[in-house]
Amino acid sequence: MFLISDLTKLLETYLDEDQVKEVYRAYLFGAEAHEGQKRLSGEPYIYHPLAVARILAELKMDKQTLMAAILHDVIEDTKTAKEQLKEEFGEEVAELVDGVSKLTQIKFESKAEAQAENFRKLMLAMVKDIRVILIKLADRLHNMRTIGIMAPHKKQRIAKETLDIYVPIANRLGINSIRVELQDLGFQAAHPLRFQVLKNALKKAIGNRKEILNKIETAIKNRLEEAQIEGEILGREKHIYSIYQKMKKKHLSFSEVFDVYAFRIVVKNVDTVYRVLGVVHNLYKPLPGRFKDYIAIPKANGYQSLHTVLFGPHGVPIEVQIRTEDMHRVSEAGIAAHWLYKQNNDQVGKEGKAGEWLRGLLEMQKTSGNSIEFLESVKVDLFPDVVYVFTPQGEIRELPRGATPIDFAYAVHTDIGDTCIATKINRHLAPLRTQLQTGQTVEIITAPGAKPNPAWLSFVVTGKARTHIRHFLKQLQGEEAATLGKRLLERSLGTFSLSLDKIPKDRLQKVLKMYQLTSLDELLSEIGLGNRMPLLVAKQISNQSAQDPGQKTRPGGLKNMLFRYAPSWLGGEKNTPLPLAIKGTEGVNIGYARCCRPIPGDPIIGIFSAGRGIVVHTVNCKNVSDHRKRPENWLELKWEDNLSAEFPVEIRLDVTNQRGVLATVASTIAEMESNIENVNIDDKDGSYTNLFFTINVRNRHHLAQVMRKLKGLDQVSRIVRTKG
Repeated sequence: MFLISDLTKLLETYLDEDQVKEVYRAYLFGAEAHEGQKRLSGEPYIYHPLAVARILAELKMDKQTLMAAILHDVIEDTKTAKEQLKEEFGEEVAELVDGVSKLTQIKFESKAEAQAENFRKLMLAMVKDIRVILIKLADRLHNMRTIGIMAPHKKQRIAKETLDIYVPIANRLGINSIRVELQDLGFQAAHPLRFQVLKNALKKAIGNRKEILNKIETAIKNRLEEAQIEGEILGREKHIYSIYQKMKKKHLSFSEVFDVYAFRIVVKNVDTVYRVLGVVHNLYKPLPGRFKDYIAIPKANGYQSLHTVLFGPHGVPIEVQIRTEDMHRVSEAGIAAHWLYKQNNDQVGKEGKAGEWLRGLLEMQKTSGNSIEFLESVKVDLFPDVVYVFTPQGEIRELPRGATPIDFAYAVHTDIGDTCIATKINRHLAPLRTQLQTGQTVEIITAPGAKPNPAWLSFVVTGKARTHIRHFLKQLQGEEAATLGKRLLERSLGTFSLSLDKIPKDRLQKVLKMYQLTSLDELLSEIGLGNRMPLLVAKQISNQSAQDPGQKTRPGGLKNMLFRYAPSWLGGEKNTPLPLAIKGTEGVNIGYARCCRPIPGDPIIGIFSAGRGIVVHTVNCKNVSDHRKRPENWLELKWEDNLSAEFPVEIRLDVTNQRGVLATVASTIAEMESNIENVNIDDKDGSYTNLFFTINVRNRHHLAQVMRKLKGLDQVSRIVRTKG
């Protein structure tokens, strides 16, 4: 049992006497506040906050953090008020305790919303003062150590939450000592039988390998002495959860995973680290491709070390990590190892990469639409499998694996991301959806007035890029919806020989009141988003009918009125309003159906889609037939002349199964100035293959040219445009 005397003894190793007395005073206050309260195990409740303080003392945290740790439950579980804590121990300690308490006092209607909002609160509390999350991590660690008393279903839930949220946060902040223990405890609670089997196997394997471990350690030690290098050699433990994850991920047996001997060498300075690398490479041959320099390029959480894998005695692989004492401390304590408490401004220094990430969280929060969106964005950054790329000036940027030049652009600066139009990778132009590789130099080409493309959301991977693109598109959608709505309404008003600028304000106000809207822009946005039909609004404005939009339409009245304005191919009257002209550059409120892939030259129809605006289909698309029965759901469209935009279209080629046929077809498409968006291959039999291409064309004439050229290839037996 850990007592207050044990804590004060530990604190005396790094705090001065007055600070230790302050921590002891907080203990006396907490013990009195929790008097009579017990944990499920039956022990006095104060033992829990005392244990939380011990975990933080082992990280050598400051006195305010330790006092807040001891008092972290007094606001929530006792009658103590925040003001009382502020009076007794100062504002800083009171704010820390309040921050920890607030993380557990949130209630929501849906479970998903509750989890997402709790996560958001956790992240923002961390940004405000990192010590809040450190106390929360220590609190979770002690709860996991004592989870055995709880019911199995509660253990499962808490273990999952620990592995899904607290472990990634501890990892992102570089607090390895807490992360590793949380992983093993979470795994033990979630899968007790698997944990026990692996624990027994690990214990047995370690016993059988002592002799060879000693032999390798002695050999390394002797070589370091010969080179007159002082250093500490540590056998590195394999943790049960990491073994389990590797077995699961790579489908390996325990013996295959554990057949590695791991050592850590800790020396005084960086120069010596690289000297030690030479010594061990001279002792045992290094395994090609397995050397990693995390000193020159640190990990996202600030971790630094050299990693190398060697061929040991009898061919067994040896993993060696070489680092300085400072790097070793950071690897165990993470951001806590950087702790700078500044007495003059009551601020906590957030150093290194973890600090940059925390500041990025705040920016993400400001532009996220809701808690669930924020959670989705942050999770991307909590589980990074990273690549390192260079700016043209030689600066290193770290991105998650799968990141594209768009992610890189937003990582450099939001404005660069927003105005990006092209990229050069290693001085060569490349598509914006290209996945970046470690070592590449990336240059972003921008243009004034350029805007984010909605298609970017289909391939960006970083939370920052996704959040900023969504934020921009939400603003843009509102503006574009109003513009489109105005076009649609003006077109419909034309059938009544009216235009918006000639309509009296009082009539407009009356219509807005009927629709329960506050402004004309709001009405135009509603029309542009497809939430209100422009012809019905135009009829209301024209004052042709005094009918309230909330009342039922007279039998046959609406149908007759709408049919009057139907397109000519449905038999509408000659005074039908002119079709809306489509330019192809309208933005997010006019979309193009994937089922029929309309291109300039195709007869087209627009289907109103609530929240999306207008979706353009070809007139003969099979998905339009249902909408034809409800004329209020669509409008007639036409293509503008001399369009400059390109449109995706799908074609299918039946080709003979020859070597190089795909390359021949692709190069022919490129020759015809068409870009390939996607390709799928379907092998019919040994002789023939179906190739499905999505290509970009300007119009039907351009498509016909491409298809004619492809039809002329010897390998192509048939080519068709596919629709739906």
